[in-house]
Amino acid sequence: MANYEAIEASARSRAGKGVARATRREGKVPGVIYGAKQEPALIALDPRVILKELKRGGWRSRLYEIQTGTEKTRALLRDVQFHPVTDQPEHVDFQRLVPGEPVRVAVAVKFLNEATSPGLKRGGVLNVVRSKVEVVVDPDHIPEHFDIDLALLDINDSVHFHDLKGTEHSKPAIAGDFVVATIAPPLVTAEQLAAEAAAAAAAVAAKGAKGKGAPKKK
Repeated sequence: MANYEAIEASARSRAGKGVARATRREGKVPGVIYGAKQEPALIALDPRVILKELKRGGWRSRLYEIQTGTEKTRALLRDVQFHPVTDQPEHVDFQRLVPGEPVRVAVAVKFLNEATSPGLKRGGVLNVVRSKVEVVVDPDHIPEHFDIDLALLDINDSVHFHDLKGTEHSKPAIAGDFVVATIAPPLVTAEQLAAEAAAAAAAVAAKGAKGKGAPKKK
């Protein structure tokens, strides 16, 4: 069962730029809850709540239960508009969630057992193609994250959507069994290239010195 985090809000009676400015003067952030074939609900929130959620990361897939008076609405935080100078939140958009009505959401990918991966232990590099995967899923089954187990992956192995753990109730938003991550071969560092170049130059110099010291044939 999906977990919802509570957020308190107050109702706004009217829309419009003037009303939104008045809401901001009161120290609140105007917002709207839309979707599920219902009328948009106008709300106002404490800006500290919005900033806290933004700093946590992953807010686009986090589930919220918005308390407005006696009414509770489950929703996803879809968009935040910021002031161009102060960078403070000026408006927020929530999408209303209703059981049985699937939504499109980006779910973070979590990588497990990096320390025991044969490929990584041999110097391979974890190449993350998608740190988040967009899926279509019922609101009651939105996962907090998908898991990738790296324990058996070697160099040149790849992980596709069907390899992810936790996708039982989800469908990928794009077609095909796409790649999420790979174990790439070890990278050649600048220091390694410099060392190899120096060794090659030294070998050439040594060969040249040996040639100069050899006796001439008559």
